[in-house]
Amino acid sequence: MQLQNLLLAVVIASRNVEAWSPSNSYAPANVTCSDDINLLREASDLSQDEKDWLKKRDSITTESLKAFLEKSTRNFSDTSLLNQLFGDNSTNVPKIGIACSGGGYRAMLSGAGMLAAMDNRTDGANEYGLGGILQSSTYLSGLSGGNWLTGTLAWNNWTSVQDIINNMTVNNSIWDITNSIFSTTSMQNSSDGSVWDQIAEDVKAKQDAGFNISLADIWGRALAYNFFPDLHHGGDAYTWSTLRDSDVFKNGGMPFPISVADGRYPGTTVINLNATVFEFNPFEMGSWDPTLNTFTDVKYLGTKGNGIALKRVAEVPITKPALSKPAIHWPSVTGLPLETLSSSILPQSLSTLGVDFLSDVTDTYNDIALYSPNPFKDAAFIKGNHSKSIVNSPDLFLVDGGEDGQGVPLVPLLKQNRGLDVVFALDSSSDTNSNWPDGTSLTKTYDRQFTSQGEGMAFPYVPDQDTFISEGLNMRPTFFGCDAANLTDLEYIPPLVIYIPSARHSFNANTSTLQLSYTPAQRLSKIQNGFESTTRGNFTDDENFLGCVGCAIMRRKQESLNETLPSECNQCFADYCWDYKVANSGVTNTTGTTNATLSSNTSLALINRNSTSSVIAPSSTSVVANNVSQTATSSTSASSNAAISNIQNSKPVAFMITLFSIVFPLL
Repeated sequence: MQLQNLLLAVVIASRNVEAWSPSNSYAPANVTCSDDINLLREASDLSQDEKDWLKKRDSITTESLKAFLEKSTRNFSDTSLLNQLFGDNSTNVPKIGIACSGGGYRAMLSGAGMLAAMDNRTDGANEYGLGGILQSSTYLSGLSGGNWLTGTLAWNNWTSVQDIINNMTVNNSIWDITNSIFSTTSMQNSSDGSVWDQIAEDVKAKQDAGFNISLADIWGRALAYNFFPDLHHGGDAYTWSTLRDSDVFKNGGMPFPISVADGRYPGTTVINLNATVFEFNPFEMGSWDPTLNTFTDVKYLGTKGNGIALKRVAEVPITKPALSKPAIHWPSVTGLPLETLSSSILPQSLSTLGVDFLSDVTDTYNDIALYSPNPFKDAAFIKGNHSKSIVNSPDLFLVDGGEDGQGVPLVPLLKQNRGLDVVFALDSSSDTNSNWPDGTSLTKTYDRQFTSQGEGMAFPYVPDQDTFISEGLNMRPTFFGCDAANLTDLEYIPPLVIYIPSARHSFNANTSTLQLSYTPAQRLSKIQNGFESTTRGNFTDDENFLGCVGCAIMRRKQESLNETLPSECNQCFADYCWDYKVANSGVTNTTGTTNATLSSNTSLALINRNSTSSVIAPSSTSVVANNVSQTATSSTSASSNAAISNIQNSKPVAFMITLFSIVFPLL
């Protein structure tokens, strides 16, 4: 039996039966609740469930982080700071979060290599990488393709990227995306009938149970077969809340996963930094933003009123799809000829379901994921005079968490209550014309703190996109917010951010978000390149990078304790901390503040961007220097562009493009 089968067998055996859908299918079902059940709470603090879980996780991360820092600083002249951090006072231990960006399969695979570089279960990660950081992390957030990554690992009993790699060429393996979901050879027939027939059956069951459906249901069900290939119908009865009943999570053996989505007010189409940011975690979903300021128990999404809870079964991460390139606006489904849905690429059952769906959904709501009934209807915790559009609506509408430009899901990790000292921002976005990151995600998150939604939020100063490119900050790791003394103008001292962008090392990883199929060799190469992006080319670009990461992790606690960093950290910060140089001078931020002192020797106007099988082991090939232009010159990119051209000229796949755009917005 494959290793992944064994893992799934273990996790299934250990689960409480009630953690699965009570209908044992995709359809919601009734469960009895106490008369005094209260599913809503004000977002004034972390939930008690999260606080209790953190106590278990903290004991594990403390031990792991101590081992990592001892390893990363073993050649330092002075390691006495470690005694202060890991002494009797547990509050001195640094707390770490990791955020994985969106970007479809590109982000999933590149991000997989980045996480693999931080995972001590990965071959080569302890010798040539940052192995142990993942084990030392408290939170792990994902968005779009980044959420496919984090969700795959978490909901497969916290499996590792290395385990997936080792079984990649085995039949029915996780992330078998050799064929596109929408190819004629992908969704093969099985003993239970074709996969598309199964999807139609699942979604129709939800509709028959009295719940509205959207194309997000179809897309999420299709994706599930890539992430949970050994579960019945791709885990049709597998719920988001199932995770909290698995031993690996209950015992604190993995980071706390968070998924991000954006709210879209009914009747609107524009998403900007004032959109409400929602988070899904194993216990709750909701928003810290003043426009909602409310959380609800994720286990009972779909509940209408008290007493009887309708447990929604669409809470696994892959059922909340997301498009990670918000600049693209896809065709409206209302303008799509209905006969397109009857193409040979889809079975008659699914085509009919699609037509029925189109006849039921209004023009306004066809490009979102529909949560009906709205779990926050009439919630009373909104702050100030903000709009009550969300709480007044009978339905909740969510879209891709990156449609506000924040392609790296940092907002949940910035909550002061969560007390993070450092956040790794793993960026596989396609911001430039050649599909590489340019720092947009960070600039948008920086800007958001100055909007009406930015209450209770702080993020360190970052440059504009031109500076990211001109200074090469989009091609190598960079530290932002190295000096707390320079951040006192913000609402509070935010975590230090270690920005790790996807960059070209051994493979051109800048494939299109629309590329829906990758050969095993391409998957392995993208993962390998992600590993190299995280480790400065397996430390060939900088043999001291491991120690520098250790310095960054210790920085916030060292500052608060007024202790002295090892002298080696001075050179690290000179090499990796942003020096506040900008491509364009004389700018001001959204608050109008100018000449804020950022260091004893430097002053700079606060920045405004005018934005209202061990393939992981070191590669034997030389690493491309950082000043090499990252262009889409590989055969992979060329074939990807050709594939996109074919897609745009193919009537059957026209439905796929529309579906991709409509339902990708929620994962």
